[in-house]
Amino acid sequence: MGAYIVRRTLWAILLLLVVSFLTFVIFNVFPSADPAALRAGRNATPALIEQIRRNLGLDKPFYTQYWIYLKGLLEHFNLGYSYYNTESVKSEIFSRLPATISVTVGGFVAWMLIGIPVGIISAIKPRSLLDRIMMGGSLVAISAPVYFLGLVSLFLFAQGTGVLQWAGAAGSYVPITQNPGTWFNSLILAWLTLAAAFAAFYARMTRGNLIEVMHEDYIRTARAKGLRESVVITKHGLRAALTPIVTMAGMDIGLLLGGAILTEIVFNIPGIGRYAYDAIVNADLPAIQGTVLFGAFFIVFANLVVDILYAFLDPRVTYG
Repeated sequence: MGAYIVRRTLWAILLLLVVSFLTFVIFNVFPSADPAALRAGRNATPALIEQIRRNLGLDKPFYTQYWIYLKGLLEHFNLGYSYYNTESVKSEIFSRLPATISVTVGGFVAWMLIGIPVGIISAIKPRSLLDRIMMGGSLVAISAPVYFLGLVSLFLFAQGTGVLQWAGAAGSYVPITQNPGTWFNSLILAWLTLAAAFAAFYARMTRGNLIEVMHEDYIRTARAKGLRESVVITKHGLRAALTPIVTMAGMDIGLLLGGAILTEIVFNIPGIGRYAYDAIVNADLPAIQGTVLFGAFFIVFANLVVDILYAFLDPRVTYG
């Protein structure tokens, strides 16, 4: 196991280096606009643009520029400075990371608490009226875009502007360190909106996997031994059925930690996703590049964690 973790970690580092190179080439070698002109702002003179180009090192060959960027990235995790407000991209991302973590963790808990039980109930009673209602509702939730559900939830429940005036749904985002109760209320609509499509997908996946597993030979053997049906389902069936769910959960968490863009935009949450959106609107190339690399790190790390968890969830999986 130790050798496998080391090997996968080295591959993860290599993959991140490849991602950093590709993003650097895309946003620095083939940009749609001159980075120096973007940094100079409107009504800039050619002399000012040329001076900024020299200061940023844009007059050097691209491989020299990438080496300088990679050196700063490896030594100080320096992601550059924003063309829009000259702030450090690293500090901007880290300052917004708690909000993104709040959205991701809360949404993950919500969709797991909803999706897994719904999938189990539907698998236990397949083709029943309850199963059809749950799976039909799941199909509707999967088909509804996040921005649509978010706007509808704000229209109905937002405090101060909503039709139904739900007092538990506070307005703008409040950090947990400032007031935990207000923090919870400010994110509950975002969590439920984010969890809707994920919970529906997880419910359908859990149902399909559990129905397939419950027809395996070892399930029949467990029943033949006289075990209670609840034990057969939870201890033998569900453990094997949830193995693919772990893979999806790890990738989804990594993706959301890189920035839940639509959710943060709709609910005006100052997270990494909102920062990435603002960077795209302002053509802020260092910020775009930094958020892409940051998101890639979380996805690669989540994939590594999932592979390690496999050995504990499924005894058939071994790493030599």
